[in-house]
Amino acid sequence: MNPVRKKRLIIVLAILAGMAATVGLAVFALSENINLFYTPSEIVAGKAPQDTRIRAGGLVREGSVQRNEDALTVRFVVTDGDADVTIEYKGILPDLFREGQGIVALGRLNAAGVLVADEVLAKHDENYMPPEVGDALEKTGMLKHYEAGQEAREQEAKQ
Repeated sequence: MNPVRKKRLIIVLAILAGMAATVGLAVFALSENINLFYTPSEIVAGKAPQDTRIRAGGLVREGSVQRNEDALTVRFVVTDGDADVTIEYKGILPDLFREGQGIVALGRLNAAGVLVADEVLAKHDENYMPPEVGDALEKTGMLKHYEAGQEAREQEAKQ
């Protein structure tokens, strides 16, 4: 092989190896920071990993919010219309959190199937719903029920 071609081949191979190492390190570093979204149906079906930080969302079921009198611990149920998941959160909930509201919780699923959340996000205005929650509710047909409830609440507020 010609020495010039051999030198070019070595340079190209070195560049390719460097790029592969860079991509590998980036994927490894990001794998711990990726929070995948799961619907309550997927969590109940066992598709969500335990002891891994995930995002779960849906509508807070009416009458499901239980507050601990001695601590800031709150337990509530989130539904997508097909399945329910219990979420436990210790802290101060967002001001816009209420029953019938779309939320996203970030946390870890324990062995009992309860999502122990370290962060709860509620929608920021009357018309917004997180895209993942909206898609999940649309698939189960629960979005129409949610929108009807929103209209009823708006009419009630006007009176």
